[in-house]
Amino acid sequence: MVSALDVEVNKLLEKVASELRKSGLEKPRFVDFVKSGAHKERPPEQDDFWYVRCAAILRYLYVHGPTGVQRLRSHFGGRKNRGREPEHKVKAGGKIIRSALQLLEKAGFVKKDDSGKGREITPAGVSLLDRCAKEVVKK
Repeated sequence: MVSALDVEVNKLLEKVASELRKSGLEKPRFVDFVKSGAHKERPPEQDDFWYVRCAAILRYLYVHGPTGVQRLRSHFGGRKNRGREPEHKVKAGGKIIRSALQLLEKAGFVKKDDSGKGREITPAGVSLLDRCAKEVVKK
């Protein structure tokens, strides 16, 4: 059996993003206008940025287990250009991640963890990732 750990990450994220778009997951209106973090200079230019970010969050929860918004902010953060000063790592914006988790929870792919450590992936989310991994391997 093929799992989400066995395939190339970028191909898996593209496939999961297209499945999330087909499932009717609605993109919030603010996503087209805000930066994804303090380390970015401009808002994302990809048309499907929202769905790719949701897919990346699902995969992160699949691999690393229950986690919260702060750890996801650290994961999606990057280096901030400070001019002639040395660069520093900064966290990504939390609004996009928090909204994505809330919508994935409403869709049934993510649920709140019983121990209070954040959110974890549901069997429906695992099934979605594994099904998409299987389709990526076929191609």
